[in-house]
Formats: sequence, structure tokens, C-alpha cells
Amino acid sequence: MSIKIFFLGIGAMGSPMAACLLRASYDVTVFDLSKAKMDEFVSKFGGCTAQTISVGCQQADVIIMILPNSAVVTDVLFGENGMASDLKPGTVVIDMTSGVPAVSIDLNQRLAKQGVIFFDAPVSGAVARAVSGDLTIMAGGDDYEIEPVMPILKSMGHVTRTGKIGSGDAMKALNNLVSCGGYLIGIEALLIGSRFGLDPEKMLEVLNSSTGMNNSTLKKFAQYVLSRKFDSGFPIHMMLKDLMNATDLGHQIGVTTPFAQLCCDMWSSASNMLGPNVDHTAIAWMSEAMAGSSINEKIKN
Repeated sequence: MSIKIFFLGIGAMGSPMAACLLRASYDVTVFDLSKAKMDEFVSKFGGCTAQTISVGCQQADVIIMILPNSAVVTDVLFGENGMASDLKPGTVVIDMTSGVPAVSIDLNQRLAKQGVIFFDAPVSGAVARAVSGDLTIMAGGDDYEIEPVMPILKSMGHVTRTGKIGSGDAMKALNNLVSCGGYLIGIEALLIGSRFGLDPEKMLEVLNSSTGMNNSTLKKFAQYVLSRKFDSGFPIHMMLKDLMNATDLGHQIGVTTPFAQLCCDMWSSASNMLGPNVDHTAIAWMSEAMAGSSINEKIKN
């Protein structure tokens, strides 16, 4: 492909996403603060590395970022030595970070003044689906902003057009709010059932063939909780960021959401109790501590 893509952030998600672009025959240059990650990526997948962000962005037609948060995205664009001043008119910046809607709206407006397109396109699906190119991509922006680069997005997953700028970020946060609520209530159900004497594996069998089924019962409880591995690869602090984005959005637009706030508070407590970098599935430990028993512990007659 003649389109030159500059990909910033080749961590657990970014690396396989950038690899998908290479498999689709795009010209990809990567950048990460870790030189070791860049060298490993090129050795494993191909492509090129950029010495600096400035060098990488000057040659790019499309820039893709998947970074820790909107504050980092803003700093990369407009902070000291930010790349915004190096972007040529017509460049498309795709922010695949799980970001803050209001920040994405602001960045879109600021970059539009210099003829640069910016839109939000966060992802869901975890590392396995990033590797297979089967991510859910939530793209927020106008047709003229997104349509020209739709083939690029489709190289990494399935695209849902969510609406205006910032709507992708909003949808990602709300998706994780629903996921986190389902996870907590499912853990508590397993705790009650275990204490009563039910086999947790049998409980999952029923839940997953009945109306209690959700993503956690299908893809997390057996794999990471009952196994006691707690190693899905997604830390609590990243999940908490999305929850806070969701509840903050509710506050901003005047929607009363007591359950969402309780959910956010519980995940915040777990982050404080267990540490921000522990795997998010390990929040089950906090629920077990509050219950005074583990999921695998049955009532003693």
C-alpha cells in the first residue's frame, strides 16, 4: 500500500494491531518509548522504527495512537515538542486510546484549524482478538473523517460507527461499565452459591446456558478465577480509568447513576487494596475478603 502509517504505542494491544496492518501490506513505522519493544516488533513482524515522534509523523499519511490515556495523547500532540506542529495538512490521526470524550472533541477542533483530521476509535476484545484482527472498533467522527481510512480500521477489526467525535470514547467507557458490573455481580453469585454448597463449575454451566450469561461467566470466571490464575493481561487501573470516564460522563450530562457509581467505587477500592497493576480479574479477592470465604469454599455441615 502507498499509504504510510505511523503507529505510536506498541504495547500488549498496539503490537498485534500494528502487526495486522503489516499483514494487510501497509507501510508501517512504529514508535514506543521502549527501544527494546520497537526492536522486538521489527524483528518479529517487520516494518520500520522511528528515532523520534517528530521524524515518524513528518513522513506519515495516517497516524495511529493507542496510549495510556487522553492526557498522554494531548501531551504527545501539543505538549513540549508535541508533534502537532509537524503534521502536514491532510494527515489523519486515529486515536485508538480509551479516552475522554471531551478531550477528543477538543483535539479534533484544534487540529482541524491546521487541516489535520482527528477522530477517536477505541477498541474492545483484549489481546487475543487484537492478534487475530477481530477487535471491536468504535469509531466516532464524521463520514469525511472516517470513510477514507475505513480499510485501515477493518484490517484490525470490525468497525461500528458510533456517531459524532467523542462517541467512540463514550461507548468504550460504557461498554466496560456494563462489563465490570456483570463481573462483580457474577462473583458475588458464585460466593453465595459456594457457601451454600453449589459446585462453582456447575453454576457456570447453568449460567452460561441460561439468562445469567455474560462475558465474565463465559470468558473470565473459569479461565482466571476458578483456576486462580488471575492473569488475563489487563490491569485494574486500566479498567478503573474506563469506569471513571463512564461515571464522569454521566455526571457531566446530569444522569443519576447510583449503581454505576457504586460499581466504580468498588473497583477503585480494589485498586487501592490490591495495587493498580494487579490483573483486573483479581478483584475477586476483594469480594472474597468481604464475604469471609473463597469461591471454592463450600459450607461445612
